Amino acid sequence: MTSEREKQADAFFHALADSTRRDILRRVLAGEHSVSALAQHYPMSFAAVQKHVAVLERAGLVSKRRSGREQLASGEVEAVRSVTALLRELEDVWRGRIGRIDELLDDTDTTPTHKES
Repeated sequence: MTSEREKQADAFFHALADSTRRDILRRVLAGEHSVSALAQHYPMSFAAVQKHVAVLERAGLVSKRRSGREQLASGEVEAVRSVTALLRELEDVWRGRIGRIDELLDDTDTTPTHKES
């Protein structure tokens, strides 16, 4: 994995490590929301929700635009697909390792044992 891709993965996983940010992402993937409307769903300050949205935005999972005095947040589907592809790569690595372990176990099961008299 390239250094840039590593940084992107770090940002994705950092952003997705928090349950509030995952919930915000679900909401904005379903449709554009103002940050103030999002803030009404959580038992925290507007500023705290803004910070969560900013983390998602830095990771590329959310984009914001201004409409008058409001900040509108939208989910970035392509970024979510990128996270999915990254997870698929990691899964392939582990499946390959498990496959090799299975092969080694099969080899030891079929290897004849030598008995000494």
